[in-house]
Amino acid sequence: MALLFFIFLLTFVQDESTAVLSSSPIFGPKQVTGLLGGSITVKCFYPRSNVNRHSRKYWCKESTRRCSTLISTSGYVAPEFTNRASITDFPENGIFIIEISELGRRDMGQYKCGIGLNDKGLSFRVQLDVSEDSVMPDEAQLFYTEQHGSLTMTCDFGNQYASFRKYLCKMSKTSCSTVIDTHGNIDPSYKGRILLTYLDIPGSFQIIMTLLKKEDSGLYLCGAGNYGAEGESKKLDVHVYEGALVPKGQPILSGVQGGSVSVECHYDPKENVTIKYWCKWREHGCIQLIHNFGYVLDSYEGRIVMHDDPENGTYTIILNQLNEADAGYYWCMTDGQHERKSTAELKIVEGQPSLAVDNEIHAVASSPLTISCTYPCKYAHYEKYWCKWKNTGCEPLISSDQNEASLVVTCDKASRILSLKFDQVVPTDQGWYWCGVRHAGHYGETSAVYLQVQGDSSPNEELSSRINSENRDSLLNNGNEGPGAESSADGHEERKNTTVVLSVLLPLGVVFLLLVTLGVVVKLRLFKNSDLVSVASYRTNISMTDFENVRQYGAKDNVCMEEDHETQIGRMDEYITTTGSPKSKKAKRGSKEEVEMAYTTVLLKDNTIPTRSSQEQ
Repeated sequence: MALLFFIFLLTFVQDESTAVLSSSPIFGPKQVTGLLGGSITVKCFYPRSNVNRHSRKYWCKESTRRCSTLISTSGYVAPEFTNRASITDFPENGIFIIEISELGRRDMGQYKCGIGLNDKGLSFRVQLDVSEDSVMPDEAQLFYTEQHGSLTMTCDFGNQYASFRKYLCKMSKTSCSTVIDTHGNIDPSYKGRILLTYLDIPGSFQIIMTLLKKEDSGLYLCGAGNYGAEGESKKLDVHVYEGALVPKGQPILSGVQGGSVSVECHYDPKENVTIKYWCKWREHGCIQLIHNFGYVLDSYEGRIVMHDDPENGTYTIILNQLNEADAGYYWCMTDGQHERKSTAELKIVEGQPSLAVDNEIHAVASSPLTISCTYPCKYAHYEKYWCKWKNTGCEPLISSDQNEASLVVTCDKASRILSLKFDQVVPTDQGWYWCGVRHAGHYGETSAVYLQVQGDSSPNEELSSRINSENRDSLLNNGNEGPGAESSADGHEERKNTTVVLSVLLPLGVVFLLLVTLGVVVKLRLFKNSDLVSVASYRTNISMTDFENVRQYGAKDNVCMEEDHETQIGRMDEYITTTGSPKSKKAKRGSKEEVEMAYTTVLLKDNTIPTRSSQEQ
């Protein structure tokens, strides 16, 4: 009887020991295999707490009574492992690695990797096998994460499996149950918290699992094809431990039709996290709605905003104007090394929004405007604000004070009305405005209104608008005639260049005209006593002082000339005819005739032409 009791007690102790080991946060491979004369590498994971970072890590071999230390981070190495074993700790990653070379059959057996001063601390059991075969069995890839956290698993099977079904299944003693596949099948217990997406490389895909539970620990297979039949698969060993580093998040969100919800997403502010985004889960992917670089899905314009708080390692997503189609699962995503992905389910429930505003307001430019937002008593002690929505955020406007945009935010606590006043509405005021509340730095409910600004309908502005429109159409028509017309942008550039040229040439033209006018005035003064004459076809300026004998030999004393006297000037068809009696009235001669008479007088004086009497003889 005593022997039976002792056997039962021993079995109970062994079961309890196994349970303790399985619940230990230390995690490693259950089995490793090395070639005879070769080497192995064993990775053991542990929680990245301050205590564990500085604690002793060890590798020991089990016997019937104890686990003898072979090597540790304190510097100890057993004689039989000298020069063929090493242990390296990476506290920033929560992992230490044991390497053993020159394997022999004597190395086969049960081992433990652990943390603490002795083998009774936190540890994980590992089976080491040594094989003489040249083909090594596939070992499972290890994944170690804390409860409520997330993990990412990548599987690559090559281009030959690009068209095959992709899947993830969880192993049991007799089968492998499908968790998710590319045919749309999802285990109900994983719905909304697992995601399968294709990668750029053909035949490869990625699985993201979030809101992990203790029962998610176990051995999985990711594969291409069908389990147990055609295709290929890969082992994935997942261990979920209890930890306090990752917040539990908000698994369920409730919103009313036309209302809003807010979600806080967490990330490690110490990591170099560059991308933060929020997406809506579906069976074949996750549609990105907004990210921290200003992207917003078109159908969510004016409805969604992201508030980032790097100091606290959180970013808040606010979604308003809710409708039935918004129900579903949403994911918080980052690109941190230790990814902190979380998911929440949004449900649309019956009720009315607490904040009330008009959905759309029309205003005329240059007119005053007041937009009112009513709130219930439960928000009496909350901070209330108005903000103008942009794709990069919705920063609250200055409360109860006039800001640069001539906006005033006032709050009437007696009537529970938060007002946004415009002195004069301008076209740039058009857009989405949010009325919201927040408390202790956390954003709460919001309500959105769209402000539509129309132009002033006064007659003067209508006339000005019509004239500007006609001028614009005229310019466009002039600049875009014919089949080879340029675009309006080119016409605008051409008009711009023309304006620049005119602005340069006009002043130069004015200066040139002034210089010409000045030259004319000076020239007139210089030739005040000069006359403009013509000899044959040659024009020149001859001063009258050059002809001192004009009075002696000019037309005044030429009484011998016929009454009808023709004098050829210039071309053959140009004549000046003078008629009259020299006694009764003197013929009025022009300067041209006087010049020719003076020229004739000079010739007579030099006896170069015959006189009239000699001609008659």
